[in-house]
Amino acid sequence: MTVKGSCLCGAVSYKIDGPLWDAHACHCTQCRKQSGHFIACATATKETVTIDGKEAICWFEANPSIGRGFCRTCGSHLFWYQDGSDTISVNLGALDGDPEVRLERHIFVADKGDYYEITDGLPEFKEYPGA
Repeated sequence: MTVKGSCLCGAVSYKIDGPLWDAHACHCTQCRKQSGHFIACATATKETVTIDGKEAICWFEANPSIGRGFCRTCGSHLFWYQDGSDTISVNLGALDGDPEVRLERHIFVADKGDYYEITDGLPEFKEYPGA
């Protein structure tokens, strides 16, 4: 399976030649502050991701082991990774077409905004399961 994605202005585009998994909505404070709401993302193996326009990506070190990638031109939130991992998470909203994954759960719901409710019936976790 090949999935493609890009930022809003087109300075960054990428394709994923492999599966996506662990699709979840993250309600942590960092994701909410970066995006203005919660984010939905899924995981891919780094070796399956090919990025065009790498020079337009700005990597923000959210904490000493987490990097968040966004387009330095338009600000689109695209990726996040954890140091030492062979995976990268991609924001589902930046993908083109159907990525053939569906949200499986909500994480960091203890940090969610007070202005919305989670009503889709998916499992909810106070933190990241296994953390």
